[in-house]
Amino acid sequence: MNDTKLRQDILDELDFTPGIDANDVGVAVENGIVTITGHVANYPQKSTVERVVSRIKGVRGIAEELEVRFAGTNGNADDEIARRAVESMKWNVVVPDENLQVKVQRGWVTLTGTVDWNFEKNSAEHAVRGLHGVLGVSNMIQIRARATPDNVKKRIEDSLKRNAELEASGIRVNVIGSKVTLEGKVKAWSERRLVEDAAWATPGVSSVVDHLGIA
Repeated sequence: MNDTKLRQDILDELDFTPGIDANDVGVAVENGIVTITGHVANYPQKSTVERVVSRIKGVRGIAEELEVRFAGTNGNADDEIARRAVESMKWNVVVPDENLQVKVQRGWVTLTGTVDWNFEKNSAEHAVRGLHGVLGVSNMIQIRARATPDNVKKRIEDSLKRNAELEASGIRVNVIGSKVTLEGKVKAWSERRLVEDAAWATPGVSSVVDHLGIA
């Protein structure tokens, strides 16, 4: 797919996405690498734009330079954002909030602490990123290393084979301790996410290194 066609596909999809004003988003494409510029009204919209672009066929990489511009400033003080972030995580039943800390500096939230599972780490970020006043989130939460099952490599490979959207033969999985390294080729940026998710969902995995390329 040529860059001009890919750019138009992205613009069309953004225009079709509810809650996104495509007129405020700029898209440039060079050799399949997409640069997103412009501004959105909040952090969830920023995440939505990136997610929409990542699933378009032909996207090989993304440089996201979107700016968050809030309509108002009330309730944006760092201490107020921190308070609401703590409360939001407390109300999320899958987030072990007693093991997590929140730091806010000029609207940017940093999460630290430890959890047992990657979905808990992602849930903590999801709980705070939609709060009014949040410009962005740095998720520094660590996943506790646990005893790694002997067949963790096979579990990941079997999971990839079961996924009809993936060509598992082009993917190599290496496991050292609780660290998983992914190598090989996939057909699209969205497939890369699927492979990462399969690795993270396997018991015993505490870190995933993604060296996958886009064919």
